[in-house]
Amino acid sequence: MKEQLVKAGMDWRGLAAEIIEGKVLSREEALSILQAKDSELLAIMDGAYQVRRHYYGNKVKLNLIINAKSGYCPEDCGYCSQSTQSDAPIEKYTMLEKDTLVDGARKAMEMKVGTYCIVASGRGPTKRELDQVVAAVEEIKTTMPMKICACLGILSQEQADRLKQAGVDRYNHNLNTSADHYSHITSTHTYEDRVHTVSTAKAAGMSPCSGVIMGMGETDEQLVDVAFSLRELDADSIPINFLNSIPGTPLAHLNELDPRRCLKALAMFRFFCPSKEIRASGGREVNLRSLQPLALYAANSIFVGDYLTTEGQEATEDHRMIEDLGFEIERCAL
Repeated sequence: MKEQLVKAGMDWRGLAAEIIEGKVLSREEALSILQAKDSELLAIMDGAYQVRRHYYGNKVKLNLIINAKSGYCPEDCGYCSQSTQSDAPIEKYTMLEKDTLVDGARKAMEMKVGTYCIVASGRGPTKRELDQVVAAVEEIKTTMPMKICACLGILSQEQADRLKQAGVDRYNHNLNTSADHYSHITSTHTYEDRVHTVSTAKAAGMSPCSGVIMGMGETDEQLVDVAFSLRELDADSIPINFLNSIPGTPLAHLNELDPRRCLKALAMFRFFCPSKEIRASGGREVNLRSLQPLALYAANSIFVGDYLTTEGQEATEDHRMIEDLGFEIERCAL
């Protein structure tokens, strides 16, 4: 079936119409997107755009990350420059003070950002770290019309409840890759730990945000597997990260992505999770290169500014890209 779909090609607009009417994308159809010839790329993106436009019009959600705690992480995630296994020369510091986190939100507002993402390295937050984040969130929510996403690692239910009570709207904890590929990436925690944390955040009433990192040696089948998992978890926001191979990390030798594969993956996730926020995330500048604008025909969300330990595109360049496409920035609606 898979080979027949690839050889015969697909009516991507027709598939998009079926998805909008409620069809659930099959595994074979998902693989056909990833394995389609490059000559079909524009037709695939057109189909993905029909679905994206149906649910989100031409609006683009902007998100900004503040690296609230950098380095000192005991986990051994092979992609991460903040891991104990990494020799990457990064800036290291403990949890930022409340005023610094609040000031970051003000700067995000100036950049037309709707969701401010407080991200900290580590297996999970200590009581002191959680207290600082909670205090910052409470002030931000009372002074600024902004959504808050937290990404602090593995949570207990009590910690998740505190974050929700403070005003955190969304919690991010990426699955990153498929269950059967996970041990090749990390050994200090399990795939099941990540699934449990997403479920814990959801049980607390926070919107679940969970996605992937492409380019870590996974197969097409494994990328589709994690798409299935994210659909089953009912993640509201799905960041699609593209491995930025950082010297000094265990995965620094990998450089297997090209812009066309990245775009096909974004389209696959749009077809697979049609009504969800699909975000072109970390590594888009490095891996999509000159084809970055095409990503927004499938994705309806991006990060602006810098990432955790790598530089991103200038926010003004992202604003210009959105304007040049005829799209518009979505303002935060609380």
